[in-house]
Amino acid sequence: MSAPARGSTNVVPTLPFRTRLTIFSRLLAIQGSWNYEILLGNGVGFCVEPALRQLPGGPNGEAYQEALARECRYFNAHPYMAGVAVGALARAEVEGIEPERIERFRTACCGPLGSVGDRLVWAGWLPFCSLIGLAAYGLGGGALVVVLVFLGLYNAGHIGLRVWGLRAGWRRGLGVAAALGNPVLRKGPQYVTQASALLAGVAIPLAMDRVVGPGRAVFGAVLLGAAFGGWLLVRLHGRAEGWRIAFVGLLAFILFAIAVPR
Repeated sequence: MSAPARGSTNVVPTLPFRTRLTIFSRLLAIQGSWNYEILLGNGVGFCVEPALRQLPGGPNGEAYQEALARECRYFNAHPYMAGVAVGALARAEVEGIEPERIERFRTACCGPLGSVGDRLVWAGWLPFCSLIGLAAYGLGGGALVVVLVFLGLYNAGHIGLRVWGLRAGWRRGLGVAAALGNPVLRKGPQYVTQASALLAGVAIPLAMDRVVGPGRAVFGAVLLGAAFGGWLLVRLHGRAEGWRIAFVGLLAFILFAIAVPR
């Protein structure tokens, strides 16, 4: 009977908790060395590096140096989904998978991780959290409350996504593509978008009512602002992402809450 191929075992290798924690903390800074030549490449190498210390010879060994150089090459994906690739690549390097297979995986996973992340986060979760913050303002929350609600909810989502991605990547290795079929990733963007549309119908009138106030002193200005906003949306159609528009709208209400005493 022939010996199994190198790196073909289905047993998940042990990754010390301290190493896992170091990799995750580095994921939060994966865009720190972003550049137009290799995009997230250096960031991926920076995140994978703690796991590479397990290679024969340690940080001074040839295996470590070759693996680190390989992981610092061009890579492009959504930063919140990059943990999936980081976990899978770290396991592949530790298990000694052939460099050709690793390079093919790096190339193949860029598109899916970028597309899923853009739809789930930029087009779904960020507008949803912005509207939650807007609703908090409409219900009487001050500027600090609005900011804390938005940041708390948004960061809970993206940190949870990073934790899941790193764990799934390490557990499944180069076979992590199956994890992208997770219902949250596959149907999540659609549901979050629908929830955002429903929430917009509640949050915007609440915020508008608070801006107008009982005396209706600025009713004309509100109508003028709404008309201008509608015209601007038509003009920007296809040229501005929804998350940018939602973020600007949330920021405007926060500034109004600070500037105008109640």
